[in-house]
Amino acid sequence: MKEIDESTAKPEVLNTRQPKQLYLLFFTEMWERFSFYGMKALLIAYMTTQLNYDDPKAYAILGSYAALVYTMPMFGGFMADRFIGYQRAILFGGILMTIGHLVLALPQDWSFFYGMAFIICGNGFFKPNISSLVGTLYGENDPRRDSGFSIFYMGINIGAAIGGALCAYVGTEINWHYGFGLAGIFMAIGLVVFAIGKKSLGNKGLPPNKAALRKPVFSFIKPELLIYGGTLLVVPLVVTLFNQYHLMDYIMFGLGIISLIYVLSIGMKLEREAKYKLFAALVMIIFSIVFWAVYEQNAGSMNLLAERNSQMTFLGIDLPELSVNNFLPPGWVIILTLIVAPLWPWLNKRGKEPSTPLKFALSFIFLGIGFYVFYLGCYANEDTGILPLWPFAGGYLFIILGELCLSPIGLSMVTKLSPVKMVAMMMGIWFFASAIGEFLAGKIGSLMSVPKEVLDKNDPVLSLPYYADIIQKIGIASIVIGILLLFTVPFLKRWMGNVK
Repeated sequence: MKEIDESTAKPEVLNTRQPKQLYLLFFTEMWERFSFYGMKALLIAYMTTQLNYDDPKAYAILGSYAALVYTMPMFGGFMADRFIGYQRAILFGGILMTIGHLVLALPQDWSFFYGMAFIICGNGFFKPNISSLVGTLYGENDPRRDSGFSIFYMGINIGAAIGGALCAYVGTEINWHYGFGLAGIFMAIGLVVFAIGKKSLGNKGLPPNKAALRKPVFSFIKPELLIYGGTLLVVPLVVTLFNQYHLMDYIMFGLGIISLIYVLSIGMKLEREAKYKLFAALVMIIFSIVFWAVYEQNAGSMNLLAERNSQMTFLGIDLPELSVNNFLPPGWVIILTLIVAPLWPWLNKRGKEPSTPLKFALSFIFLGIGFYVFYLGCYANEDTGILPLWPFAGGYLFIILGELCLSPIGLSMVTKLSPVKMVAMMMGIWFFASAIGEFLAGKIGSLMSVPKEVLDKNDPVLSLPYYADIIQKIGIASIVIGILLLFTVPFLKRWMGNVK
């Protein structure tokens, strides 16, 4: 008699409890995001105040860093899919990121670019594979999936909120390199959490073909060592790109075209149903590029706006502006996830849950409203050039509502619509779309560059218009894109078939 797989014998739709392994991945990702966003909160302010880069150069390097951070997951996802599996990729990536943060903590001229290079390479292995590992915890059409990814996403943002606020405070108020070092300590904590708890994952995320992994290449080098060694060789290449950041234009758009052609070529070979599911995912991934290009102003232009043109007080207490700007987005995610995570399954039971394409359209509308709140704050305070807390709190409220309609839903969407053997690679493509968006965010941010002669006058009234004009245009454009996306919803739903 055939053994019965309990996961198929018992309908998963009746089980509303999340898998216990989700919480291992939750805490691992939480501490990793503490370190990642804690360091990122310091970058542009460090470049403009400590390295004395002008605004355009700082935006270009920030955009290049962020783009490479989200490009490497394509490589790391592919290597995990084909060779080392999710678990080993996460451990290797975590080790590289820990090294990167600790290198940034060194007060040396060379350490800035090398620290970022190690973080980029490590993130490529860590980021796509921990998200893919979450996807393995659920069966097909399990209604807990979107809610599970929302809970996982809350872990990301708890770490980001604490890390962004704390590292920004330590870096700006005590010592910049102490801020970078603090990020490294918590990256190591996340790595230890995963190493201790990974036994509970069982066979999930193990190498797909252990025999192939052990078979030597070139007669003496095992593929696993070749992957690790090759990744280390990428570090000096990334440093070179930072020094020649103008080359990133050709690299990002070249890789974008190659990735699009590659996915389309694979899709054309699939059966009709799988092909249209993949194409639906691809359309939403392409629109996500625009979303991230706008959203990621938080780490760039909004950081400089907060630093130069704000004075934030709450209940009469003066707050550190850079910390507040980096705390509010993930802080709102934590609060709103408590509402949104249970909302989707609640609506699902009643047959009223918005489809994934509709959630994507709503994300742009909320995003546009959020930036228009920022613009209203600029308009209301143009006589002083100083923004209070409310435009940041109100603007990020709507922006994060948009994020929750796209980012965790997008992670879930990739795992649902991608062919089984392509999940980690498509997760890498999803993050690469974020990479292009991050790169374009630097381009958009540079439109808000304040000339040095204006900054030298130290007059916020003169610098504020450089931000306000572009922020208004961003808000209007985002709302228009959201409305246009509403018209694509019926077509995308048809392509998705039985996937909700």
